[in-house]
Amino acid sequence: MGFEQKVTSLHLDILKEIGNIGAGHAATALSTLLDKKIDMKVPQVRVVAFDEMMEMAGGPDNVVVSVFLRIEGEAPGSMFFVLPLSQGSRFIQQMTGDMEFSFEQPPYSDIGLSAMQELGNILSGSYLSSLSDFTNLNLYPSVPALSVDMVGAIISFGLLEVSQTSDTAIVIDTALKDDETTESESVKGHFFLLPDPESFNTIFKSLGVES
Repeated sequence: MGFEQKVTSLHLDILKEIGNIGAGHAATALSTLLDKKIDMKVPQVRVVAFDEMMEMAGGPDNVVVSVFLRIEGEAPGSMFFVLPLSQGSRFIQQMTGDMEFSFEQPPYSDIGLSAMQELGNILSGSYLSSLSDFTNLNLYPSVPALSVDMVGAIISFGLLEVSQTSDTAIVIDTALKDDETTESESVKGHFFLLPDPESFNTIFKSLGVES
């Protein structure tokens, strides 16, 4: 039985709460950085099989912008923040004021790339500190790596880094907007958290939920 079939609604409620607290921390940090109010929501958290995760990002051949990092510490794993090109471009435009910036038209400006890296830093750091606070586990991120590539290539590379395959991912949907944009214009992306196989049990056990 795959791990995703063992996950209960209680597991998901806990993960969503962790996601919402992480989103709150990230919104505060981004509001300070951009000097305007940023609102972040986590509409849904799911635990899915690997193939389904790929499909949620548009399929293995879909080109996206991604920030990847390794989680080190007591529950190691991999984390990806994935945005469609149009959503990534919109966020960089909001962040830098450069309305010409587009991930669909390389080469990319250094300021646009560093803004995307900073977004990845803030979001991943916020989610990771929330997970660490909830679980009392010692977790810390590696330096994030930014890439614009096909989903399959990005995730395969991330997993090759640790010479292992994972067949289950925690997916945290993320919606990000400021006061000037409507709900439909909010930037929507996915967080894919791929704990190493033994880390699933470590995380849920530390939450008081046996897997």
